[in-house]
Amino acid sequence: MSRGTILIADDDQAIRTVLDQALGRAGYEVRSTANATTLWRWIGDGQGDLVITDIVMPDENGLDLLPRIKKMRPDLPVVVMSAQSTILTAIKAAERGAHEYLPKPFDLKELVNVVQRALTNGEQTAGGALDEGEERLPVIGRSAAMQDIYRTLARLMQTDLTVMISGESGTGKELVARALHDYGKRRNGPFVAINMAAIPKDLIESELFGHEKGAFTGATARNPGHFELAEGGTLFLDEIGDMPAEAQTRLLRVLQQGEYNMVGGRTSIRANVRIIAATNQDLRQLIRQGLFREDLYYRLNVVPMRMPPLRERTEDVPDLARHFLLQAEAAGLPAKRITRAALERLRTHSWPGNVRELENLIQRIVALYPEDVIERGVVEAELGLMSMGSGLPDASGGDGQMAGDSIGASVEQHLARYFQAHGDSLPPAGLYDRVVREVERPLIQLCLAATRGNQIRAAELLGLNRNTLRKKIKDLDIQVVRGLN
Repeated sequence: MSRGTILIADDDQAIRTVLDQALGRAGYEVRSTANATTLWRWIGDGQGDLVITDIVMPDENGLDLLPRIKKMRPDLPVVVMSAQSTILTAIKAAERGAHEYLPKPFDLKELVNVVQRALTNGEQTAGGALDEGEERLPVIGRSAAMQDIYRTLARLMQTDLTVMISGESGTGKELVARALHDYGKRRNGPFVAINMAAIPKDLIESELFGHEKGAFTGATARNPGHFELAEGGTLFLDEIGDMPAEAQTRLLRVLQQGEYNMVGGRTSIRANVRIIAATNQDLRQLIRQGLFREDLYYRLNVVPMRMPPLRERTEDVPDLARHFLLQAEAAGLPAKRITRAALERLRTHSWPGNVRELENLIQRIVALYPEDVIERGVVEAELGLMSMGSGLPDASGGDGQMAGDSIGASVEQHLARYFQAHGDSLPPAGLYDRVVREVERPLIQLCLAATRGNQIRAAELLGLNRNTLRKKIKDLDIQVVRGLN
């Protein structure tokens, strides 16, 4: 006995065959077509218990078909598939009423499970359509790990559920929080972020809840807190693990009762905000240490999301690198292109600083290197300097000898490759001056980049007098860019 009829629309014969076989084995009757026209006719005739449709088809876009399906048969679940696996694809599918979004290539077992859940629960995702002109991508990546993030985001857009985003520093936790706000039902309200680790502990309560005039010494006027500033919108609590105990207690009250008091205030204020929290710490470990309230953890962790580190999705590195090049150009820096070899070298790096580290590296290369095309050698040089990282020699010595040996070995390797490549073309005299000229400029540029433009620190690293470094910067026409990290 059939468990239901599945209508499939996809112009790829191989995909139709695979789905037909998999769903047939699961006990479903399957009807498949290569175009939207036939699918629409079947739906109009009242056929099918569930629809699986591709987005890109020869006669119509599957996303455009969704609103018409929902209007004609609002209880018919629709599963959308797409090889255009971006966050906007997932969000638009959810906004237009899709029950589920699956990126291609998909896992057959997962698809069958999605079909079973849809036909058992009949749950639908509601919401209004996105602006057709929306082109910006708040989160970049087509990897399987990011597809899971996109699909979770799409499910949460039309809810006010509290979300806890965990992940290492630099993975893009705030970008995800902003995406939840910008594409959710509170998009017309404010998005207010507060970093618990950046505020003195004795000021956090005032920053969160505001204070009345005279509440404490120096409180000369009423000051609204972040809850009030976020009214009607989203409040993003970053580094929630650094919140002090008293503030945790007050935040718990807001989550439980939906109201709060300003510092020094006696009147309760209703809180109309969505809470999204983020942390790079293990909150369960903090709970065991008595540093974080367990009841607050469960109130915040209604929907947990884990942002994967970049080393777990290195296939996204080329897309991210190109995106940061475009961002740099939009910010007024020179337009650059990057070679496939350079992208491949970026992809093989471990990225301990995650996406933020990659963004900083691209900004640095664009700002400091004059070439229009970023070659693998430039990337190698930058990654080589980054790998020395905290091991760079300091003014007092310390671990400098080990780092110095690494630098010397690296320079020797580069020079060996230089001689191998250019030995026949070197001039008969003046070799020392030529090599120094070719090494000196990038060496100074890289040291300045590593010290974020701090010339005093760069001079210490190089072992030069500060005035000597300044003269070399001027003579070599080196642009100093500060604070890139």
